Amino acid sequence: MSQPGGRTGGVLSTPITQPSPTSDWEIHSHQDKELVKGLGLTSATMLVMGSMIGSGIFIVSAEIGREVDSPALLIGAWAVAGFMTIVAALSYGELAAMMPRAGGQYVYLREALGPLWGFLYGWTLFLVIQTGTIAAVGVAFGKFLGVFFPSISSTHWILHLWKVPPIRLGPMVLGNMDVGINTQNLMAILLVIFLSVVNIFGVKTGAIIQNIFTAAKVSALLGLALFGIALGRNATAVAANFSGNFWRNAGLGAQHAVQVGVGGPIVMVGTLTILAVAQVGSLFSADAWNNVTFTAGEVKNPSRNLPLSLALGTGVVIALYIACNFIYLTALPLDGAPGAATILGRGIKYAAEERVGTAVMTQMFGAVGGLLMAAAIMISGFGCNNGLILSGARVYYAMAKDGLFFRKVAKLHPTYKTPAVSLMVQMVWTCVLCISGSYGQLLDYIIFAVLVFYILTIVGLFVLRRTHPNAERPYKAVGYPVLPAIYVVMALFIDVVLLRYKPQYTWPGLIVVLLGIPVYYAWSRSARQGATGASA
Repeated sequence: MSQPGGRTGGVLSTPITQPSPTSDWEIHSHQDKELVKGLGLTSATMLVMGSMIGSGIFIVSAEIGREVDSPALLIGAWAVAGFMTIVAALSYGELAAMMPRAGGQYVYLREALGPLWGFLYGWTLFLVIQTGTIAAVGVAFGKFLGVFFPSISSTHWILHLWKVPPIRLGPMVLGNMDVGINTQNLMAILLVIFLSVVNIFGVKTGAIIQNIFTAAKVSALLGLALFGIALGRNATAVAANFSGNFWRNAGLGAQHAVQVGVGGPIVMVGTLTILAVAQVGSLFSADAWNNVTFTAGEVKNPSRNLPLSLALGTGVVIALYIACNFIYLTALPLDGAPGAATILGRGIKYAAEERVGTAVMTQMFGAVGGLLMAAAIMISGFGCNNGLILSGARVYYAMAKDGLFFRKVAKLHPTYKTPAVSLMVQMVWTCVLCISGSYGQLLDYIIFAVLVFYILTIVGLFVLRRTHPNAERPYKAVGYPVLPAIYVVMALFIDVVLLRYKPQYTWPGLIVVLLGIPVYYAWSRSARQGATGASA
């Protein structure tokens, strides 16, 4: 597939010779020769799990509980997210084993659907998805560090530049954020700088950090589940959530209230629709599992280790997520009152600051439980950001090799063979998002677009089966074509529901993606002119 500037199939070629389509597929179906193969099965699996587990599992069950108003549907929302995540991971396994190149999903979209689609994904990833997530996780790290050091707070300003007023656009509210540096986002900035610099010193160094912190946070989740079974069972919660109440409001004919947009009318929807709305929380608390594909050029024996790490990593995390939600239901009633004085009185729906995990641990261990949970979330955030920073830089590196990003971003560190410039560019933009205070809104707005790219990538699996039927496939997607088709149908249904009922999560994300189209053509033209000048 022809690329701008005389580059084909995403591989940097010389101006003298152009590889034929056959040799081109040979090139991009093998690993990048210039990168160090430093990730084994353990490190790749840890990267999958570490990128998935952030702070979401400890928080979003409160919002999901308010939406679904049913213990069974709370578990159902996580089960749907789990099924979709694992099916998508198994489908990506085939693509990853076929094309173990740096850039992962960017490469799959480029090769299956064309360079424009690959660019739009990389553009959105850089502008919002990856950098916005890193910023949000970093600020959450600072927030929970403030539990131990109260001077670290979003209200302790070092330099307050501007309070952006709320701007109402139809069903959306933009703005309403503080721009500047406070002690909380300063911690996020320092964390991002530290991890970005550390990851220059070789993929193996980044992998060691990832393995240590992922092991710690998986142990923390497992500990929450085991302690919950042994100590967390509360008679009031069990009576309220089980004992004949588990299936309440869960029938297919049940009606659930949903507010359309921000401050819009309340409408009643069915059970399947409310489960789709709830995926805003659960599906994207389980996101970022695809980050291991970005590092595919550095994975040892990728045809075996990439599909296996995707299956093992997503399977373990989803099992832990569902187990933790059962623990929440045995420790706290689902229902509660926002102004209640006790943890049990507030329940899961109205846990203080939506910190359900903290409420459960405090219920079990008193004040010490809250401190333990704060420490667990900090460890989780540190490990999560390391994985996101390590992985994301590989996508912009691959784009730059294709002439679709700043040319210097394609340069590797001469000693450590890591995309050092890419790491620095990602670091700078992430720090800008931290200071702007916009990362939270950006992440809300991009959820719809993330799901669109997952759909397109799995559609790409079908396309490549047709366009490259004889290509070597060391691993074939489990359940093809049925399971990938089910994923596409479910994801499309969720996107349609979000368009209808949660426009504040959809249109801004689409606008960000569409803005990438003129940028793509401008960059392509510049790359072509550069190549013409070089050949002249």
